[in-house]
Amino acid sequence: MIRTGQAIASAAIFALMGSAAFAQTVAVITPYLAQPGTQFYVEAFNARAAELGWDVSVVDTAGDVGAVISRIEDAVIQNVDAIVINVDPVQVGAGLAAAADAGIPVVGMDAGNDPLLAANVTSNGYAMAAETAVYVADRINGAGNVVMITFDPFPPVQVRGVVADAVFQNFPDINVIDRITPDVSDGGIADSRAKMEAILTANPAPGSIAAVWAAWDQPALGALQAIEAAGRENEGIVITGIDANPQAREAVAAGGNFEATVAQDFAGIGRTAADTVARLLAGEQILTQNVYVPTVLITAANAAE
Repeated sequence: MIRTGQAIASAAIFALMGSAAFAQTVAVITPYLAQPGTQFYVEAFNARAAELGWDVSVVDTAGDVGAVISRIEDAVIQNVDAIVINVDPVQVGAGLAAAADAGIPVVGMDAGNDPLLAANVTSNGYAMAAETAVYVADRINGAGNVVMITFDPFPPVQVRGVVADAVFQNFPDINVIDRITPDVSDGGIADSRAKMEAILTANPAPGSIAAVWAAWDQPALGALQAIEAAGRENEGIVITGIDANPQAREAVAAGGNFEATVAQDFAGIGRTAADTVARLLAGEQILTQNVYVPTVLITAANAAE
């Protein structure tokens, strides 16, 4: 059953569309389809697009960011009505320019800001990072060594690290002893585990690591695996992530080291991205480039909900 708010939004969009048969073809392009979050975005986008009667093609470049440019150019040649990307727009500027020249709107789906994007539908990365970093600071009583796992090549994730840094810098007794930038070709779990194992080996004393702050769930899960494999799960090392994917929720619900994550509304982002495309193609002006979808802090108290 569609909630009342959703029904009203749907009615408004169909009213904007009128009887015109536009937005029939939309290309969704990403190098990150191996990531669970991206999979959820795309599934929800496709479901909403089906309701709107669109023909959607999904292109995954399997970690190759540069190839996204060529795929955008292909979509332009195919004269699609709109393009949706899940990638750093700064890194695919040539493709965005080609779309702009052709008059094809491009919407980011948890992408980043760029003048050539009509809009970017995302969660508020500033708020999510602040919430989990403050959780860490509170749990370790404002003192201890923290490991950070970040990923600067992707703006929505990069900004989370910047905000967490700012939070930790407000606590003079918190020391960030190491930073991990994992290989994300497999989602980030395996490489994060390997790198965390090395950090644990370099810091063998109980209590030498107070917490692991991760910018998303896969590396947090990798850190958890490393801590458990090293037999150090009883040291009270606090782990936080962001995304609340099913595996992370299960780990948080178990009540172990992985204590908190933030639930992004992936389905909401996908649906809202589709609705944003519909609004643009109906001639509506999007007044703010970022369209934010609400998030929720997940701990053992609500992980099973």
